[in-house]
Amino acid sequence: MSQPDRLQVPELEEAAELLSADPGASTLSLASSGPAGSTRVDLEDEDDFGQESSELLGGEKQTSGFWTFEYYQSFFNVDTVQVLDRIKGSVMPLPGRNFIRHHIRNNPDLYGPFWICATLVFSVAISGNLSTFLSEQGDPRYHYRPQFHKVSIAAVVVFLYAWLVPLAMWGFLTWRQGTERQTGGYSFLETVCVYGYSLFIYIPTSVLWIIPFEWLRWLLIVVAMVISGSVLVITFWPVVCDDTKAAAFTTVAIIMLLHALLAIGCKLYFFQTAVHAVPVIPTAAPNRTTATQQDH
Repeated sequence: MSQPDRLQVPELEEAAELLSADPGASTLSLASSGPAGSTRVDLEDEDDFGQESSELLGGEKQTSGFWTFEYYQSFFNVDTVQVLDRIKGSVMPLPGRNFIRHHIRNNPDLYGPFWICATLVFSVAISGNLSTFLSEQGDPRYHYRPQFHKVSIAAVVVFLYAWLVPLAMWGFLTWRQGTERQTGGYSFLETVCVYGYSLFIYIPTSVLWIIPFEWLRWLLIVVAMVISGSVLVITFWPVVCDDTKAAAFTTVAIIMLLHALLAIGCKLYFFQTAVHAVPVIPTAAPNRTTATQQDH
């Protein structure tokens, strides 16, 4: 034979003609190159489709600028089940169950902390007004006046605590840990989240403070501080335990001290115990003039 026979496949030739006419078609084409020949699969359409899909999926996870509404909307992307689970975890701290690792799970929110702080502001202010009214009710000189200024004071105290203390804690941990923070630390939003949820226990506590028994109020303060403080200590101890013992225990002590100051300060300012002064009735001195005259 003078030259090798070429294998003619009509279907392949027809496909090659269609592909040359429309390069964008999703057709498999086989073309021989070189003596041995090679097979080329044209998957341009599949690549384009995969690129478009990845762009669509990636667009959902892209972070918007901080000046856009979508940026802040992501901080409130939680449902009722998640919020209730986090509230339950804040009032039932268990040893070894880190609040951030077991309840937040890399999805911190501001929805729960915001409404917890707002509810705490009104519960403290309203309960404080009712407590003052009940304690002064027996005094005839007392005239009830709504103390609306206490709402503003409670709002300033609670929201400053819920934002400035986490900011200071996050900055301190970032400074202490340095580059190791990227592996074992918490973000600022996670720190705000755990502090916000830890304040939930003070809402029912402030309502129970209306009961006019001073010993019961202080007992409720101690119980609330232990429960709420345990959430913070269990959460932040794994982060600070690798530091020196002095720094670790000092950090935990400061966390508990600031938490105690918030509770005790609210108790002393909003739930003051009224002290009624007992009026002293002057007694007339006995008249000894008559008895003296009779003796003479």
